[in-house]
Amino acid sequence: MNKPFSARPYPEAIACTLAAGGVHPVLARVYAARGITHAEQLDTQLAGLIPFDTLKNSHAAACRLADAIARHERILIVADYDADGATACAVAVRGLALLGGHADYLVPNRFEYGYGLTPEIVQLASERQPDLIVTVDNGIASVEGVAEAKRLGIEVLVTDHHLPGDSLPEALIVNPNQPGCPFPSKHLAGVGVMFYVLLALRAELRARGVFSADTAPNLAQLLDIVALGTVADVVRLDVNNRILVEQGLRRMRGGRACAGIRALFAAAGRDPLRASASDLGFMVGPRLNAAGRLEDMSLGIACLLSEDEDAAQVMAQRLHALNAERRSIEADMQASALAALDSIETDDSYSVVLFDADWHQGVIGILASRLKDKFHRPAICFARGTNGEIKGSGRSIAPLHLRDALDIVSKRAPDLILKFGGHAAAAGLTIREADLMRFGELFEATVQQLLKPADLARVIETDGELPLTAISLELAQALNQPVWGQGFPAPSFNGVFRVAQQRIVGEKHLKLRLDMQGQLFDSILFFRDLPLPERIQAVFRPETNLYNGNISLQLKLEHWAEEP
Repeated sequence: MNKPFSARPYPEAIACTLAAGGVHPVLARVYAARGITHAEQLDTQLAGLIPFDTLKNSHAAACRLADAIARHERILIVADYDADGATACAVAVRGLALLGGHADYLVPNRFEYGYGLTPEIVQLASERQPDLIVTVDNGIASVEGVAEAKRLGIEVLVTDHHLPGDSLPEALIVNPNQPGCPFPSKHLAGVGVMFYVLLALRAELRARGVFSADTAPNLAQLLDIVALGTVADVVRLDVNNRILVEQGLRRMRGGRACAGIRALFAAAGRDPLRASASDLGFMVGPRLNAAGRLEDMSLGIACLLSEDEDAAQVMAQRLHALNAERRSIEADMQASALAALDSIETDDSYSVVLFDADWHQGVIGILASRLKDKFHRPAICFARGTNGEIKGSGRSIAPLHLRDALDIVSKRAPDLILKFGGHAAAAGLTIREADLMRFGELFEATVQQLLKPADLARVIETDGELPLTAISLELAQALNQPVWGQGFPAPSFNGVFRVAQQRIVGEKHLKLRLDMQGQLFDSILFFRDLPLPERIQAVFRPETNLYNGNISLQLKLEHWAEEP
């Protein structure tokens, strides 16, 4: 397995300054390589959050919600059907209740209604006779849906974080990515936007005399849910998002997570008292997401809102079963996708576009992610919709902004893409099945113009080599403390090892003893059941391993190549 390893450069002077200020020497160089220049950027106290009043329209939204609470208006939350939408909905419902209001919620079934506040969803919402619709994690592209709500006499407050299109809905909008918003972090997840709106609402209620500084509810109790949605939506973990996630993790580790999150941890076989961002991203988040992918996200929202431990456990087990079903469907789809690619020469192509009439709409995004990772190319997978349409979900490599690429395609062929939206790394779209080939050709041509051949070469970045004396349990524990994730990747290191022992565990993983300069390290390589050569270059992460109550050092191998 020949994979190039490249050490991230870092400014040594900054690393030395951080280390002199008390940061672990290895962490100092890791932080410096990720753009940290001052120790203050590592502070995860809530006081470091960007003030809510820098978020455009936050005060106006707070005033509107405060009026709704005072008038006992019917508030309806319309959520997206992924983990970010579910957590944003739960935060909205819980937060409004803490602040003296009440909200019902509606989450569209992705297979019947699709994404966003569509006119059809507004019609469905109108049956509940709301005075105010609040969108969470959607709405910035819902021009027609907001117009339909206005026609029916329903006000709409949009809270979203997706990139806007050429036109905005005629509604009050809170979105850090809308034109003219000075909020310095553009990476808030949908749940983060809703949390900020609640901060503004609490301040407005204080100003109106509803609460004093002593009686105002502590909105930090929502941060476990905010952390889950932020990590699960794979937004960039800038300083502001790291504060939100770290504070949420502290609540979990302190035994103060809500019943639903505790139940989801239990279903995943994890202990919330030892919660990490990795747990949220790879264990808890996928179980929550499974509801929206296969059935209806109402189940996931109900789990997060539950105050009953037993009921939450039952719902979490159902989500766990759905996740297992999702993984089975995904495995079958991936096998069929790879079989289809066997007849396609990907070396000359800059993108992967696939469609299968039997694929499941709820899983195509994960499939696109797997193909993107395997071939290091932007990938879009389509599943059959209705009325001759197919729905696509795409994932992109870092050099290509996927939503912008789709925007270019739509301008070059205005009749081709029926609707689209998303981020730099992920996007969704709908086209006619008859236009699949034309879309694939135009998307490929667009990507070829936007990328260079070098962009398609996979390079595995590491944080370089470590002195033998630095590879220790102490280092593993130090690396466990910070919040790592999208845009702030967990550190990994490379080194040369002799494979002293190896055996298969769990039928599909390699348990290893690796020798570096005469010192042996317990190691694990997941999802490989074939022996490694005697000498390897390896990319590894020092981790803590808890077994029978004892904590020890273990090296988790992420990549390897045979050492000549």
